[in-house]
Amino acid sequence: MSSSANVLTSDQLKAAVGKAAAEYIKPHLETDSIIGVGTGSTANCFIDALAEFKHLFDGAVASSEATAERLKNHGIPVYDLNSVFELEFYVDGADEINHQLEMIKGGGGALTREKIVAAVAKEFVCVADESKLVEVMGTFPLPVEVIPMARSYVAREMVKLGGDPVLRTGFTTDNGNVILDVHHFHMAPGAKAAPKSLEASVNQLTGVVTNGLFAVRPADTLLLATQEGVKTVKAAK
Repeated sequence: MSSSANVLTSDQLKAAVGKAAAEYIKPHLETDSIIGVGTGSTANCFIDALAEFKHLFDGAVASSEATAERLKNHGIPVYDLNSVFELEFYVDGADEINHQLEMIKGGGGALTREKIVAAVAKEFVCVADESKLVEVMGTFPLPVEVIPMARSYVAREMVKLGGDPVLRTGFTTDNGNVILDVHHFHMAPGAKAAPKSLEASVNQLTGVVTNGLFAVRPADTLLLATQEGVKTVKAAK
């Protein structure tokens, strides 16, 4: 067993998987390639690694203002998604991910833009450390982006679905909306709150922009940082 001196920290795991993601997409890059880039600390590690060969591709689409700023600081051109026909890859982290590569995302509040960019990408590569891989999602609260006028209504509907909504205080999304973090959903397959059905149920509520479940469009590939190295994981059948 490894001694504590050899145990990688969370920051070291994030740096390792960010570099691995950059190396994963590198052989497929062409001079006109545009890459979708997510938001958060692990995505930031990917951006830093990607910058080392920015001459190999055209630019990126960012899922948040913070990501756009970091890309620009590295000299990587940032494009509006509406001007891009397709993305070969979208690379982003997750707050939780299961063995079917369904995810909860949105801890950083960029879930709507992340979901839009993911929808355009041919391959969604999730980068995460092993603490994020779970059998059943729901320990991490589900973020729901809501138009401010609908906040109380949507919160009441979340309670009817079995959740416990909490307003993310002092936070406004890049789209000018608020977020309800919904606790106590047990997202076991076949349960009332199974990921795909819960994602659809929440999105159907008037006033919801979207929610942080990525089950209808899960990741295609998971690069998982572990103490033994970065592992490549495909969805369990």
